Amino acid sequence: MQQVAQVLKSNGTDGELVLGFREIAPEDINLQEPVFIIFDGLPVPFYIESFTKRGNTKALVRLTDICSQEDVEEIAGKAVYVEDESLPEMSLEEDGFAALVGWTLLTPVGDFSTPLEMTDRDEMTDRDEMTEDFEVAEVGEITDFIDIPNNPCIEVETENGAVMIPLHEDLILSVDPEYQEITMQIPAGLI
Repeated sequence: MQQVAQVLKSNGTDGELVLGFREIAPEDINLQEPVFIIFDGLPVPFYIESFTKRGNTKALVRLTDICSQEDVEEIAGKAVYVEDESLPEMSLEEDGFAALVGWTLLTPVGDFSTPLEMTDRDEMTDRDEMTEDFEVAEVGEITDFIDIPNNPCIEVETENGAVMIPLHEDLILSVDPEYQEITMQIPAGLI
């Protein structure tokens, strides 16, 4: 199973809830398949009765057997999972930078004042080759892609909270789809 969302809060008093999505867009959920919430270490299936997308990363959802505000409070903050087979495969070629949600952002460590030359931004660099050139540190998990015209950004959950980082081709040092990692030179002061 793969976590795709989190129960954020209730919406009203009749059991409707707000889900925040992390690795896929809300419209990519298969409404015919159950979602799972972990109770006492076991996944419990819930079917989606209604689903209304709200923005790029949220949706108003009604699940079977969640009928009151008290029911929602019991699951508030819990992760929502789906079976891996029910998720569409995302790729950089087809989905663009939105496919980076769920990936790990890395950045070079130490004195790294000049960016590496990268002739093709879609070039895939082997992880072992990449780390031979420079040492990297994990910044955090990419939680959202914000497609601002002429200034696309990624939102990254770091140990100090969420930050937005511009996603410019000159800052991208390497992309590793096998490990789902992207290495970027991050401008000073952003993290």
